[in-house]
Amino acid sequence: MAMRIKKNDLVVIRTGRDKNRRGKVLSLPDKRKRIVVEGINQVKRHVKAGQDPKAPQGGIIEVAAPIHISNVQLVCSKCNQPTTTGVRKLEDGSKRRFCKKCNEGLDK
Repeated sequence: MAMRIKKNDLVVIRTGRDKNRRGKVLSLPDKRKRIVVEGINQVKRHVKAGQDPKAPQGGIIEVAAPIHISNVQLVCSKCNQPTTTGVRKLEDGSKRRFCKKCNEGLDK
């Protein structure tokens, strides 16, 4: 199954303590179907001085931890609702994602 969520997409969280919150996808760190969403799934990390550029003096910092892709749903930019996506093949042979609710293209 291909990942239909890309970097900088707006997603809504469907389960867990951050349910119904929205955020932008920051990264897709690995191929295990996990993504990092801005401001979602914040965890505290204890770092020593000099190990992390975010906290050069050390201490406790909050970072966004990865969340499984099955727990998020893409938000359409046109209808502003969580939606499932489909893939269309265009005349030139390229593939584009589209919203199944309003039938509009999601890629620019």
